Amino acid sequence: MRLKITFILLFLTTTIAWSQEITVLDSESGDPIFNVAIFNRDKTKSTLTNFDGKANISAFSEGEILFFRHVSHREFHATKKQLKLKKNLVLLEPQDLTLDEVVLSVAGFEQKKKDLVQKVVTLNQKDIITSSPQTAADLMEKSGQVYVQKSQLGGGSPMIRGFATNRLLITVDGVRMNTAIFRGGNVQNIISIDPLAIEKTEIIIGPGSVVYGSDAIGGVMNFYTLNPAYSLKKDGSLSGKAYGRYATANEEKTGHFDVAYGKEDWALLTSLSYSDFGDMKMGSHGPEEYLRPEYVVRRDGQDVVVENDDPKVQVPTGYDQVNFLQKVRYRPTQDWDLNLGVIYTTTSDYPRYDRLYRKRDGQLRAGEWYYGPQRWLQTNFQVNKLGDGSFYDEAKLTAAYQFFEEGRNDRDFGKETLFETDEHVDAWSANLDFKKELFGSKFHYGLEYVLNEVNSEGKETNVVNGSSVSGSSRYPDDSRWQSMAAYGSLFWKLSPDLSLNTGARYNHVLLNATFDEDVYDFPFSDADINTGALTGSAGLNWQQNKVIGWQLNLSTAFRAPNIDDVGKIFDSAPGMVVVPNPDLKPETAYNAELGTRLNFSKVVQLEVAGYYTYLDDAMVRRDYSLDGETVIDYHGEPSRVQAIQNAAHARVYGIEAGTKVKFSEKLKFTSQISLTEGEEEQDDGSTAPLRHAAPFFGRAHLVWENEKLRLDLFTVYNGEIAYEDLAPSEQDKGYLYAVDENGNPYSPEWYTLNFTTQYQLGDDWLATASIENITDQRYRTYSSGIAAAGRNLIVALQYSF
Repeated sequence: MRLKITFILLFLTTTIAWSQEITVLDSESGDPIFNVAIFNRDKTKSTLTNFDGKANISAFSEGEILFFRHVSHREFHATKKQLKLKKNLVLLEPQDLTLDEVVLSVAGFEQKKKDLVQKVVTLNQKDIITSSPQTAADLMEKSGQVYVQKSQLGGGSPMIRGFATNRLLITVDGVRMNTAIFRGGNVQNIISIDPLAIEKTEIIIGPGSVVYGSDAIGGVMNFYTLNPAYSLKKDGSLSGKAYGRYATANEEKTGHFDVAYGKEDWALLTSLSYSDFGDMKMGSHGPEEYLRPEYVVRRDGQDVVVENDDPKVQVPTGYDQVNFLQKVRYRPTQDWDLNLGVIYTTTSDYPRYDRLYRKRDGQLRAGEWYYGPQRWLQTNFQVNKLGDGSFYDEAKLTAAYQFFEEGRNDRDFGKETLFETDEHVDAWSANLDFKKELFGSKFHYGLEYVLNEVNSEGKETNVVNGSSVSGSSRYPDDSRWQSMAAYGSLFWKLSPDLSLNTGARYNHVLLNATFDEDVYDFPFSDADINTGALTGSAGLNWQQNKVIGWQLNLSTAFRAPNIDDVGKIFDSAPGMVVVPNPDLKPETAYNAELGTRLNFSKVVQLEVAGYYTYLDDAMVRRDYSLDGETVIDYHGEPSRVQAIQNAAHARVYGIEAGTKVKFSEKLKFTSQISLTEGEEEQDDGSTAPLRHAAPFFGRAHLVWENEKLRLDLFTVYNGEIAYEDLAPSEQDKGYLYAVDENGNPYSPEWYTLNFTTQYQLGDDWLATASIENITDQRYRTYSSGIAAAGRNLIVALQYSF
């Protein structure tokens, strides 16, 4: 009997010990990983894996979080309970700077970059500090993948694969920034995002409607702001940085600081930035049409044209901006993570520069034309929950409120009346997202609701005596735009080398706008739109061998009419006025993309992608009539009537290529080029160049760096767009462009040569110095109304603690 009891106890002890043993394997090769450090939050308990990748975790309690750390693999953590559900098997992802990078934007949860069928460009804090962008628009441009148009210094309208403005989606911390008044004309809301408060940016190149809904036709720009971290230290951890920058071309003065404090279960972060931008000075070598020989000032109650002492200085273009961010995190248990974020930004008034040098009958047309102030508030509450695997493994609730304010103010030269419009948008949104691993596949599904309420007012002010009367508003007041959606996506590993990404989304959109009959004499009194759209995507990712891999992606995307499309009233160009159209329906895009990547022993890497997009029922601005009238009086000027209409289809196609060459551990070369072609159907059935198809553009960097010093010599370049290749709407804006030998407007080719150096001064200080446009070229990016900076010295200093 004693022998039997001893045998039973020995068996139970062995079984319990075995159940406390964990195995750690490489997720790619399946090989065991030796010397993986396993420890709890405060590092009071720890162990290491043996040569078989095994370790005993009996010292850890059931609710403790175990951290797995290895020099060549990504860190992983999970509770002991979660590990039991996975049969005590841990798969660590190998560390790779590119292919194994984890992204959030495609499915809303973490996914390895090498498994994606869509191209995703990522930028982290190091990239931001190195490139020294003045605004988030500049950050997009310096990615090398996004083209940016600027009508004024306080602006920046991104273009991706022939699409721009309200056909691109911007999100901040998972919340859509696009509102019901994002327009087809150039949009500068992106400048409200503080690049110095960004932790990571992910740019989806190509359609993203399955996850993000309306507007994500050409691509999605996702910004993730700084997030406070919990601390492993019992006394908590304090960290932060202070940053200052000065640039000579527009005498930029920027200051920033952020500070974070974390304990085991809660954390705080505060960030504040201030930028003051002076008038931008252009380069010395380039088209004379860009110079600013004269400008308007107001003296003794009169508009006066004065000579510019330095025609290379674009007067007036300066403005200032304040950005604030506050984050609070709380973790009541190991399964819950609550995050509250508040973002506030405001600008001063800022000039619409391209309207200030337009002429009529040889004379400057505008006495003043300015935006602002542009204000944005976002409050964002996120709840992250780990599940037990029954219906979900991870869940995320995102509820947000946003407030947008913008205004337009213009007055003709010599006139006393200042026309003002002010727009406010209240935007509520809620997203509920789930992630579930199912039979070796990853399934994401969710629901979304968005509500926008638009308030718009108009005013006419006499600048001589200060009196004001009500005027026509830009949009119908008290308009509403709603969107409801359900969606799902599946990642399925068909084999170790082949994976499938597929998904679908149904969106239903409601729009209601009422036009004030006392102000507008339209043949209709309101606009009611009730419409839906079904979108889908399917893509294959095949790693043929160690050298070559392929991605094939087919997808649809859509954009539903918004308040700007349906109800806007504005002067689009001299002698033209855009009026409402209540009969719009969604436009739909059909996209195909084929890409390949070559990797020669991680020494030479090459990525090439070709794409084709067909846009059906495209919403475009065309001639229109109101009760048979094709010309009406607007602001005292006879103006041709136009409206947004489903009057066309468009085709966009192109190729993108990028290469990386690693000459040594310290020296590397990178290059990126993009070529886009696009055409749009005209009223007579012919085709014309697409307005937002950017010229051929690219950049190349030669970088040398060691632990403390980084040297970057790079060039940025653009191809020419001849007069006959300009979109008709651009041909009508000759004042923006240089003049060719035939006297026609065109966009010249240009290049810049640039050099950046960065040096780590000890553990806490980082110094950056750049000289951009070394050869002092004078140029404007395509469709832009302001010339870019001439030779520009940028110095910055950062202190981290």
